[in-house]
Amino acid sequence: MRAPELLEKERRRSLRLQTLVRLRWLAVAGQTTTATFVAFGIDFSMPIIPVFALIAALALGNLILTLRFPATQRVEPRFAFALLGFDLAQLTALLYLTGGLANPFVPLISVPVIISFTALPLRHAMALLVLAVAGVSVLAIEPFPLPWYEGLSLQIEPVLKFGIWIGIVSMLSFAAFYAHRISLEAEQISDALAATELVLQREQHLSQLDGLAAAAAHELGTPLATISVVAKEMARALGDDPNHGEDVQLLVSQSQRCRDILSRLASLSKEDESHMRRLPLSSLLEEAAAPHRPFVAEMEISIEGDGPEPVGQRNPAVLYGLGNIIENAVEHAGRAVKIRARHDATRVTITVSDDGGGFAPDILARIGDPFVSDRQTDREGANRAGGLGLGLFIAKTLLERAGATLTFENDGGARITITWPRWRMETE
Repeated sequence: MRAPELLEKERRRSLRLQTLVRLRWLAVAGQTTTATFVAFGIDFSMPIIPVFALIAALALGNLILTLRFPATQRVEPRFAFALLGFDLAQLTALLYLTGGLANPFVPLISVPVIISFTALPLRHAMALLVLAVAGVSVLAIEPFPLPWYEGLSLQIEPVLKFGIWIGIVSMLSFAAFYAHRISLEAEQISDALAATELVLQREQHLSQLDGLAAAAAHELGTPLATISVVAKEMARALGDDPNHGEDVQLLVSQSQRCRDILSRLASLSKEDESHMRRLPLSSLLEEAAAPHRPFVAEMEISIEGDGPEPVGQRNPAVLYGLGNIIENAVEHAGRAVKIRARHDATRVTITVSDDGGGFAPDILARIGDPFVSDRQTDREGANRAGGLGLGLFIAKTLLERAGATLTFENDGGARITITWPRWRMETE
């Protein structure tokens, strides 16, 4: 991974300090309330001074952070790791003083670990998980007794204590893995949506170039006409001059060439403008398929339906999405790709199929998610699975935004069915 990409991931993984501060104040409030209730509410015997000293240390550290840094401050992974490590150590010491694994609040030791796996790089999160497992192991080694009624001591059998240790460590591992997977999938979706937006912007930009060219030709026409007039006047005056006559004639010819170029640019948005804004279903299929015809032996396009052919607005997102699906079929086809369209009074359906190996059965239900390979191994044994599946994700997202529903299935080869309500496709 390149340095800019690493820096970007580090930036997205940075925590806002205010988030940690609020969570720590919540921890201070909860610890204070619980310790006060146990010591004075139900009068259980416990080391009050060390317990409240640990709570005060957490509160003091939080107060320093609040006064020292602005609310919008984002902390680097190392600093966040240090803060979460301190929280973990403080909570472990508090549990050690109040019964260790016998304390019913011992599962709270997983909170800093979960936060680290959702917001910190994996190496920092794994280090904090190791520290948490070490802390749980320390809690199993004869800590202070659990606060209990005066004159009574609640003893936990070693086998039960070992079972609790196994349970806490298992919970830490599962929670860490689950939090990491959720965070990773959220990042992937964010990256893929960003790529989708960039693609859509590019397609919209390309579709607007004719209008921009015409506008530029109009703006440049007046000054260029002035330059041409002046150049012709100079040619009349200096045409026979041995030093400047040839240069003046060149200036006249080049100004005329510029006027011809601008004239062609200005005609881009005038010729068949209304026709280009409206796209029949047959033209949509031909335009989306045309760039990919040279790369497959056979490409068959067929349209059938009831009534007149649907005619819709030219939509760069639909063109790109449909083109991407056709490109995917061409890439994995053995010899032929078939594009079939069917329309009636209520629906428009486009089916793109190929005679390749089809979609892998184990990931067929996940096709269209980003970073999921979408095909089976090809005939030579190499995986031609379409990279990370980002292309199909972008195509699926763009088409669904345009009102389509996509279905992925195997029928000999791969088959993708795209269905629109007719009113969504037709020109209003």
